[in-house]
Amino acid sequence: MRGMDPAKRQSGQAAVELVAVLPVVMLVAGLLWQVVLTGQGLWLCANAARVAARASVVGGDAEEAARSALPDVLEKGMRVATGDDGVVEVLLRVPLLSPSLDAAIPVRSAARLGAAG
Repeated sequence: MRGMDPAKRQSGQAAVELVAVLPVVMLVAGLLWQVVLTGQGLWLCANAARVAARASVVGGDAEEAARSALPDVLEKGMRVATGDDGVVEVLLRVPLLSPSLDAAIPVRSAARLGAAG
């Protein structure tokens, strides 16, 4: 190493540092993407609750309406509950990025629309 050019030693060190930092960067990027997916799940859940509440007010099927407002991937495990007070609650399970983990993040939203008149 004594006769090696200092610029080449620096280049080798930078490559080793990149390899060491890359897994951390990928983990942080994955976690940030999961946060984005969960936020979109919350937004879609709120929209599905509003659509289901509208259907409930006009005498339609709240669960079918909620399903129509969601992408197929979020319909699995969805639950819709309609209360006597007109509140429609939708519960979704936002899947994790890793398909090997059979887990999901539960998100819930409720909506109520009063009858016109």
